[in-house]
Amino acid sequence: MIGKSVPQVTFRTRVRDESIEGPNPFRWENKTSDDYFAGKRVVLFSLPGAFTPTCSTFQLPDFEKLFEEFKAQGIDEIYCVSVNDAFVMNAWGKSQGVNNVKLIPDGSGEFTRKMGMLVAKDNLGFGMRSWRYGAVINDGVIEKWFEEAGFEDNCESDPYGESSPQNILEALKAEKTAA
Repeated sequence: MIGKSVPQVTFRTRVRDESIEGPNPFRWENKTSDDYFAGKRVVLFSLPGAFTPTCSTFQLPDFEKLFEEFKAQGIDEIYCVSVNDAFVMNAWGKSQGVNNVKLIPDGSGEFTRKMGMLVAKDNLGFGMRSWRYGAVINDGVIEKWFEEAGFEDNCESDPYGESSPQNILEALKAEKTAA
């Protein structure tokens, strides 16, 4: 994966629009891979699903808490991508009180599939979802890769550690120390 460019896809997002009245003041907005990755050094992490236990208890909240430490290591943005639609991702972000991490909906799984990380999670009633991974991406090119062990369809466990914010942050700090 290291040295490869992220796939070019269009993400269907929902963004707040104050000109829209009513209880749901959001409009559709297409965002491309370039909108997210061009000209920036970012951390991208992917997980099986919004509102799931490990993702909601550890992974997303810890990336949110450590945002300033990532910025100090030269990271411009932190993105979380999941094979969930924009409505689910927005509701999850709101429920988690996320302000720093940007949530990217990959509702059709196109980005995840093209990253080679789409797996069946039928054993959990999820259907096709992302394997848990993280990456440091510089101007659209994968610089560092953090993939959980045991990649397979219908995996009986949910490995977590390689793609944790703590592990990725340590790798960034080690890189800075070595330079």
